[in-house]
Amino acid sequence: MPTYSAVDLFAGAGGATRGLRDAGFAMLAAVENDVEAAETYRKNHPRVSLFVQDVRTVEPQVLLESAALSSGELDLLKACPPCQGFSTLAKGPVDEQRNDLVLDTFRFVKAMRPRVVLLENVPGLARDRRFPELQRLLAGVGYQLRTATLDAAAFGVPQRRKRFICFAVRGDFSFNFDGDLTELLPTSFRTSPRTAGQALDLLARYRRPDDPLDVCRTSSPTVTARIASIPVGGNRFDLPVEHQLDCHKRLTSRNASSSYGRVKLDEPAPTMTTRCTTPACGTFIHPTKDRGLTLREAATFQTFPINYQFFGNYGSIERQIGNAVPVRMAKGLGLIAASILAGMP
Repeated sequence: MPTYSAVDLFAGAGGATRGLRDAGFAMLAAVENDVEAAETYRKNHPRVSLFVQDVRTVEPQVLLESAALSSGELDLLKACPPCQGFSTLAKGPVDEQRNDLVLDTFRFVKAMRPRVVLLENVPGLARDRRFPELQRLLAGVGYQLRTATLDAAAFGVPQRRKRFICFAVRGDFSFNFDGDLTELLPTSFRTSPRTAGQALDLLARYRRPDDPLDVCRTSSPTVTARIASIPVGGNRFDLPVEHQLDCHKRLTSRNASSSYGRVKLDEPAPTMTTRCTTPACGTFIHPTKDRGLTLREAATFQTFPINYQFFGNYGSIERQIGNAVPVRMAKGLGLIAASILAGMP
């Protein structure tokens, strides 16, 4: 397998970098402005030239120089701009400047001229007014686009997580493929669904007794009793009256149906969010134990290696895990990119 070059914009804790490396890419440079996520990245990818700053302050030429490349030589530019503003879970006022970061990606494409661009985000990006503008800009400099909404579970990730994927291919290669993008995966890449139970069994087999992430949120006695009253496979609708929250009693429909839900062993886990170990915020209770998920369990559902190190306080690590691209999905996307690159001159 040839080694291709890559640069990771909005690198986060390094989930995508790890997946792309597993797919055979040499990650040469990365950008991440969150200091704690950047320290996590550095702990796990010490050889990558990491720029800990706002991507809007980074000059593309500086990234190229750090990677010892000239414009046009980079194989893959990966970009996963902050997605909360495009998410159906977003609440409160929209941060338009953060949403505009998806367009800032074009500045790097124009200057660096990568052979392939990989953009990953929540499905809501496809409906946002910025995406047609990005399409127009990329087409204007000679890139052909293929888009799809893919579920991480289709890549063998033990989690349901729908993501909007865009591959932009430089115009000196005629990319005429019109099938399902997953058809470009090698046959050796296992795509059969994996369950939460399988992931937890794997973790139990290789769990380290001194793992600092083997911790869950500390619950009050009231919350602990509420969790204990939820049956296997249940959620807040199974709570007896004395454990129901007043805010849930006032709901007239099955809103917030995932709140205080137990992960089901025989299905993929639900989407890991930035509150993925907080029982009140979703289906984040252990399948059989009376507690929320541990940080390591959530990281395992995101397919981080069991020895992957994280830096920061509890809330920061929880957020880093929820924001990450699942490692195995990133590997699959990297293999698709490699398949595209293999056919380019």
